[in-house]
Amino acid sequence: MTEWTAYIWIGATMVLFYFLLIMPQKKREKKDRILRNSLEAGDHIVTIGGIVGKILVVKDEEITIETGADRTKLTLKKWCVQSKEASADGE
Repeated sequence: MTEWTAYIWIGATMVLFYFLLIMPQKKREKKDRILRNSLEAGDHIVTIGGIVGKILVVKDEEITIETGADRTKLTLKKWCVQSKEASADGE
């Protein structure tokens, strides 16, 4: 009887790990993938490093953004985009 109890505990632990660790991570990855695939020129973004800018060009895996008062242009990988903000000019 104790042998079956051990198998039940192992199974319950695996299910618990799935629901507490794996499932939320997959949801987060899906949300990030949808965000990065929806990027368009004109969107205002924030990168993982805290850089704020407006997208000028979107390529396969790279984006070019314009940031700062002197309109500095940066080319970044799409994976570094953390969030998309509402544009300041109401677009």
